[in-house]
Amino acid sequence: MTKKYIAGGCSFTFGNELSDDDGETPSKFTWAHKLYKYTDFEGDYICTAKGGYGNQAIARRVFQAIDDTTEKVVVMWTFLSRYDWAMPRHKLLEDTRWTSISPWDTKHGQSDAIRSLAGSETAQDLWKERQLGNEETHVRPFANALYQYAANEYHETYLSWKSIIWLQNLLEKKNIKYFFTLADNSLFYRDLDHHKDQDALLLKLHNEIDFSNWFFFGERCMGFNQWARLNEYAYATTHPLDEAHEDAVKLMLPAFEK
Repeated sequence: MTKKYIAGGCSFTFGNELSDDDGETPSKFTWAHKLYKYTDFEGDYICTAKGGYGNQAIARRVFQAIDDTTEKVVVMWTFLSRYDWAMPRHKLLEDTRWTSISPWDTKHGQSDAIRSLAGSETAQDLWKERQLGNEETHVRPFANALYQYAANEYHETYLSWKSIIWLQNLLEKKNIKYFFTLADNSLFYRDLDHHKDQDALLLKLHNEIDFSNWFFFGERCMGFNQWARLNEYAYATTHPLDEAHEDAVKLMLPAFEK
């Protein structure tokens, strides 16, 4: 049986805006694919990542891809503010059921999306197409209500950490080697304040995360995107380009090989 190397994440793992990005096929210039190539893994590269995925969706998609042939899993966790939701069935939803929801999907988030994507006509077209789909599937009014009345950083931290622990424990149970990193340290921090210090529940959840299999790009759990901006790598609209991924892998390799 052919072994599997599974890569999970959002656009930073799918490879949006990299030099080989066609909008449909996962890039071969991402940090995840470069680790796959540099370590001469003898098996298939399976990318479950997609732009806009939140941490719940990342964990769910990796879980769906795991089987008895899975040998390695790498994941880049993402921002807190995204939700994964099972909607009433519709042909436009992922597997006719699932959707990832972000602040950009709301009425008030449109201006931020347009401003952020101003440099890419392709990205703007994809975003507009998504918004039309959100109207048909009723994701748009739900997103408006969710972010107006219910969404908050504490709950997003709770959901994200639960997803991380769930996937971590599953991989350990199945004796699958895994390697975690992150795009942004807002997963753990607000400025200098750690989320775990808010109450006993978050502290207990945080203590369940095995950080021996993580890679951080600097102090206070710095993420890939923060590191790329700090070191002034070239960006497209909202994503660092090929060189940042190449250099990131050079930093990650010693920890990955352990």
